Amino acid sequence: MKELNNYQEHIDNAIKWIWDFIPGFISAVLLLFIGLWIIRVIKRLVNKFFTKKDYEPTLEKFIADLVNWTLKIILFVLVITQVGVQTTSLVAIIGAAGLAIGLALQGSLANFAGGVLILLLKPFKVGDFIKAQGQEGTVKEISIFQTKLNTFGNQLAVIPNGKLSNETIVNFTSEGIRKEALTWGISYDSNIKEAKDILLALTNEQETVIQEEGKFPMIVVTELADSSVNLSLRYWAKNEDFWNLRWLILEEGKKRIEAAGIVIPFPQRDVHMYTENVS
Repeated sequence: MKELNNYQEHIDNAIKWIWDFIPGFISAVLLLFIGLWIIRVIKRLVNKFFTKKDYEPTLEKFIADLVNWTLKIILFVLVITQVGVQTTSLVAIIGAAGLAIGLALQGSLANFAGGVLILLLKPFKVGDFIKAQGQEGTVKEISIFQTKLNTFGNQLAVIPNGKLSNETIVNFTSEGIRKEALTWGISYDSNIKEAKDILLALTNEQETVIQEEGKFPMIVVTELADSSVNLSLRYWAKNEDFWNLRWLILEEGKKRIEAAGIVIPFPQRDVHMYTENVS
């Protein structure tokens, strides 16, 4: 009889637990479906927002995924709360795990933060020619953790975004045009005016040299060096014309300077030897 009473008590407790559980379960299911619907709506709004903005596709996908998973985690916590699960311990475990992971991945998190900054602030974009971290090259890819450059020698340079975002970056492409300053050394016996006229005439002959107010080619004396008078030839050109123009002026300029009898000196020393008579 006593055992029968115990069984009945267990059955009664189970029925009571089920009746107590059903309202919370129904609320959790409704909350789950409503929450997922709201998340889909928010996701569409985020995607719609990015279609109107000129952000990098990598950043757009990352932010969309971050919003999506953050909302789903919040929804998960709310749903299990409805069925009576105590979330205090769960939140503490998640927090402790997050702290441990953060300490273990400090470098990766720095690269992650740097990648977000680069994608948001846009100091450069894919296709730009930049100089950073001792490397020069065309930006091939920008990801959340690293940036890839294709160097002049067709080598792949991979730079962590953490360092990249905290150091100086020189973007040679962003302005569309570049200014060159070629140095020419002539001997002290040579005619400065003649050398300047030759180099300036050569530069003005080139159609790809920009001829605008404030950007006209010019040449000045910049230094009276040990063995030469240094002239600086300065001109502006579009990025796509810059290198071909530089190479042409260097080669043709040397030919014309030498043809005019102007000496381009090279470092040299005069050694004087004295003989002493020892009696």
